[in-house]
Amino acid sequence: MAIVQVQLMFAGVLNVSAEVGDVIYFTPSSGTLGGFDFQHKAFTSVLGPITAINGSTITVQYDDDDVTFGVSIGSYISFAKNKVINTSSLLGYYADVNFVNDSKGKVELFSVGSDITESSK
Repeated sequence: MAIVQVQLMFAGVLNVSAEVGDVIYFTPSSGTLGGFDFQHKAFTSVLGPITAINGSTITVQYDDDDVTFGVSIGSYISFAKNKVINTSSLLGYYADVNFVNDSKGKVELFSVGSDITESSK
């Protein structure tokens, strides 16, 4: 089990949402899988997490035993955010909400909901 780091260099500007800790996926543009030749088929594989970003170059760490490295020029590279770190819930101790109706006519409020996450003890 060898942990290897590889640098992926891009000609254009990277997506501004990419950050250290995101997981990189790749889809080869053509190749062989299971004894069959394929072209432009969607066989997406996990490469590994981003460990560094420098301009238009990202460094990715992967396990040499788990990944058959098939990233080449023309491969489609995508990434996914860590769902534990990138949550969309509000954190805090309390919330203060004020509903204001400036309408002249009859208005009905259908539903109000909330999501509570304990942020500290």
